[in-house]
Amino acid sequence: MSAAAGRELRRRWLRASHVRCGGAGTRLVRAYGREMESPARPVPRVFLLSPARSDGPRADVLVHSPGALGEGLRSERGAALGHVYAWLSSLYFRGKLTYATHFGVSTLAAPSVLVITPGHGLCRPSTPVRASDLAAIAAIDVAADNPHFVEPLLRDARLLRDAVADETEIVLLGSVATPKYVDPLLAVFGGRLLFPREFVGRGDMSRGGLLLRAVRAGIELDYVPVQTSVRSGPRARRIAELGSGER
Repeated sequence: MSAAAGRELRRRWLRASHVRCGGAGTRLVRAYGREMESPARPVPRVFLLSPARSDGPRADVLVHSPGALGEGLRSERGAALGHVYAWLSSLYFRGKLTYATHFGVSTLAAPSVLVITPGHGLCRPSTPVRASDLAAIAAIDVAADNPHFVEPLLRDARLLRDAVADETEIVLLGSVATPKYVDPLLAVFGGRLLFPREFVGRGDMSRGGLLLRAVRAGIELDYVPVQTSVRSGPRARRIAELGSGER
């Protein structure tokens, strides 16, 4: 890691900082903290989770709900981004977050799980968000040609690339069939960017179920390079059709 990258890392990821989210007066708190590397898993691994849709009827129901998440979103303290996205997308994001938390291998340089957050690059799942933050995030079009989405993602992806060791695996848990995540991330990570081979031919719900099944079985999926692998194909077998020894 270069000295410049180390200074930027300490400034942005190893202490709490604030970034603007939406209009004047609203803030999204980025609360990164130091994590120790697991001695049981020698290969460092960082998972990048694609975001959940944060607008529409489900978001409105959540913001006005009497539960803990709704109360958090309406308060100054906010609610954890990962929990909010898991509620909004149900099975798919819950599967991604559970899987990444279980199999991620953090280092002294970076957390093991980061969420692609429109307008804010890469955020930890524990990042607090408020209702106004969620609305501002929802207003940003997730597209490879939208600089409001791409530029913060490129900024944090470069920071991650420069901070972690060369052997660190960068695994995208998200769509690889469209350019919205793949193009910016490939521009930074190139051949280092991986994705689960078993994602090919599956929809969101099937992927979520597959990830939860893998956690229950304690067996990781197979990661292949995004750059050189087939990213779309015929519909994969249903999870219920897989044998106990298959993933």
